[in-house]
Formats: sequence, C-alpha cells, structure tokens
Amino acid sequence: MNSGRAFLSRVGDFRARYVTGSHDSLIDDEEVKAFRAIIYDYYKQYRRDFPWRRTGDPYHILVSEVMLQQTQTDRVSEKFTEFVKAFPTLESLAGAEQGRVLAQWQGLGYNRRAVMLHRLAGQVMENYGGVIPDSPEELVLLPGIGKATAASICAFAFNRPVVFVETNIRTVFIHMFFPHGDGVEDGSIMPLVERTLDRENPHKWYSALMDFGVMLKKNVPNPGRRSRHHQKQSPFEGSTRQVRGMILKALIADQGLTARGIAKAVHAPVEMISRALADLVKEELIRKRGRRYYL
Repeated sequence: MNSGRAFLSRVGDFRARYVTGSHDSLIDDEEVKAFRAIIYDYYKQYRRDFPWRRTGDPYHILVSEVMLQQTQTDRVSEKFTEFVKAFPTLESLAGAEQGRVLAQWQGLGYNRRAVMLHRLAGQVMENYGGVIPDSPEELVLLPGIGKATAASICAFAFNRPVVFVETNIRTVFIHMFFPHGDGVEDGSIMPLVERTLDRENPHKWYSALMDFGVMLKKNVPNPGRRSRHHQKQSPFEGSTRQVRGMILKALIADQGLTARGIAKAVHAPVEMISRALADLVKEELIRKRGRRYYL
C-alpha cells in the first residue's frame, strides 16, 4: 500500500477541524500539537534514508545541501557518496584542482554549483580556519549559498532552530493550511513555519516535514503549484544548460580543445556553442588560452 494513503484522511480531519480560511492569524497550541503529531507519526513509520542523514559532519552536510539545490534526492545519493570519498574533508576539496572537482560532479548538472562549492571551501579554509560557520548570516556570504541553503545547513549540520522554506516544506504548509489558496506567498507561510518549529530538534523536524512533502506530491495534485513562487522548469533537452554540460564533459575527456573541436564533440548549433563558451569563460568555469579551452 502507498505509504501516504493512510495519512491523507488524518490530513483531511485536521483541515476540517482547524483550517477555516487563509490562516491570517497564528495557530494555537492545540493546532500546533495536532500538526506535529501527523508529521512525526508519518516520519516514524516512513522516514527516508540518505547518506547525509547518517552523518554529523558539517562539511558532508554542506556538500549535500549544495548538491540538493535543484536536483532530486535519488540522483544526489550516489553522487554524494562518490564526491565525499574523493574529497573527504573541506581541506581536500579546497586543495583540489577545479577540473578534478568538475569531473567528480559530472552527472548532477548545474555545474556552476561545483565551482562555487570549490571556492567556498577555499574561503572557509582561508577566512575561518577550515571551520564551517554555524550562522545563516555568515554562511550566506559564502559563494553559492543563498538564504534558504544557509538556514538549511544550520538546521541539519548544527541543529539550529532557524526558519526557512524550500519546495517540500512549502508543499506541506500550502496543503495543510491553505487548501483553497492560490498564489500563496512564502511571507504567509513563514509565520506558520516559525510557530510550528520543533526548536529542540529542528534537524529531525525539517527532515520529517520534507519527507511528508514528498509523500503529498505523490498522492495529491502538487500543492506547490499554488505557490506564487512556483516556476515551471524549462525543458533540458536542447537547452543551453545541456550544451554547457556537454562542453564541460568534452573538456574533462580532452583538455585543450578548440571551438571547432568542441563543436565536433557536442553536436549543437555553432551559435549556441559560441554563446555557451563565452559564458563559461566569463563565469570562470573554463579558461581560454589562445584558441584552446581548458578546465
């Protein structure tokens, strides 16, 4: 039986009893208790298992959070294990050549994240003595770390009671508290996230929320689509993003290719390849020496 079906009736009972409108006011203690009970009961029975949930190493958790940006967990799981095996410490990552980092990242997409993570490791080694900061205010200053990722790292690596919203958390709160809402803003969700937060164990609480959100997406029309912040991802096939990834893959296999050599390897329109090469050089993902390109 689908793991979530048994909980959908409890969700319906919760909404019938507590949710009457758009939830402009904060919820009371009884509602908080009932909400947490549903989320934790589901987590107790059906929690997902990932390698980054089996470690307390802040560096490994940071790597997982960067990898999980815009990427499904099943794709991240295998790559995460390979990546931390290749670069087991922040120091080893900081000391690696960028080309090696990109090669290890291959298959995850959004390769700029690998470059930002590499730069982040260098900055933490240089500015923080190799110790990852444990506050969102400091983390957000590092390359490739936005507000939500900074808060997520604090929750999962340091068990800090921070407040943040990501796609699965947003799904839970829209479905539970805004059943008839459309164009729901994160500004309306955040007070509820803060009110219901388990401040003694935010690591466990946010894991439970995310697992519940995944379950909801499998059983009901995706509530996240009723968010004002929902964006439909553009097709990957034939996109500039795909060409960029193919260029990097070609350079990993054969350093020092010319634009003509890259075009032969990539099999994409010349104009698209030219634009992608110019952008990759500008973003410092690749280097150009004379007529040849290198990682």
